[in-house]
Amino acid sequence: MRVKLDTENESLYFRLAEGDVVECEEVSNGVILDYDEDMRVVGIEIANNEETSSLDDLSNIEFELAKT
Repeated sequence: MRVKLDTENESLYFRLAEGDVVECEEVSNGVILDYDEDMRVVGIEIANNEETSSLDDLSNIEFELAKT
């Protein structure tokens, strides 16, 4: 997985898998899912707007690995 903070567009992008994005769907205000040709989610974008976190909040994200 790759994570990209886009300061120009004020968004956070999680790339979950490689492959071409063939369709996008905004599932909530500012949350966009990218799908591959098999309709699997390969990316998640969280865009900064009034209803999501500020860019400062996005740049201070902490990650926690779940143990299985």
